[in-house]
Amino acid sequence: MSYGESGTPQPVRRVGLIDQAAERFREEVASGRWPVGERIPTEAALVSEFGIGRNTVREAVQSLVQAGLLRREQGRGTFVISKSELTGTLERQLAGGTRRHYLELRLALDSAAASLAALNRSDADVELLRELRDRREASWSADDPDLRASADLALHRAIVAATHNPLYVKLYSSMLDVFAAHMRDEKSEDEDAAHRHHHELVEAIANGDADRAATKVASIFKPFMR
Repeated sequence: MSYGESGTPQPVRRVGLIDQAAERFREEVASGRWPVGERIPTEAALVSEFGIGRNTVREAVQSLVQAGLLRREQGRGTFVISKSELTGTLERQLAGGTRRHYLELRLALDSAAASLAALNRSDADVELLRELRDRREASWSADDPDLRASADLALHRAIVAATHNPLYVKLYSSMLDVFAAHMRDEKSEDEDAAHRHHHELVEAIANGDADRAATKVASIFKPFMR
């Protein structure tokens, strides 16, 4: 119960309850207690667990569906599809593209990031990039697609971090989540060439050569664009 200017009690606005419930559900998603890919508790279970009405639960869940965090599947329930509202929004807006469309978009993002990193990188960034480059190359000797993908993404995330542009870092992180479903285990047929291009990419950034850095990113993506 809240109070108006006259000091008389005012009823709690229901929209406020929905917002509060939605925020609590967001916390469940953000914390990982509701993992991405998993079904959330049933409506009845949420009513019992959170002590709120069924209609409030329904509308709070719907607000997260609209935000791109959850997805309703007929006959199966409601599933977590993203921990980030930005990712969820991008996923909806960019749905329906072909593999080549996603590759072209990532090429544009990675090329610009490499150029910017070459201009803004620090000595510590260069040290980390060389370490991650070597780790990426070592991972290719293991027959483990997940390990390869993780090592490759770690290097490219570090390149974006070396731009020292927090907006780029946030956007790229969300875009990678979108790309993941469409570019899984993109392994070059010519591994030696791929390693060489990554080596030269890192060195171009280290040397502050923005144009060469962008060119090397294009060389990395070229085999996948066929």
